[in-house]
Amino acid sequence: MNIFVILISLFVALLILIPLLEKYQSKIGLDGAKKYSKYIWPLVMVSLVVQLIYVLMN
Repeated sequence: MNIFVILISLFVALLILIPLLEKYQSKIGLDGAKKYSKYIWPLVMVSLVVQLIYVLMN
């Protein structure tokens, strides 16, 4: 159940952040966002593995 909360919160954050980044693209620049985008998938995978271990331990 916790994994669904985590995934839903990630998708909601993406739905909020993408329009904001596009709106303020000229001020912030998407280059800064691209710099951090390479960390998103590894963090998602780590959270899935941690959640799987947590579920298997209980």
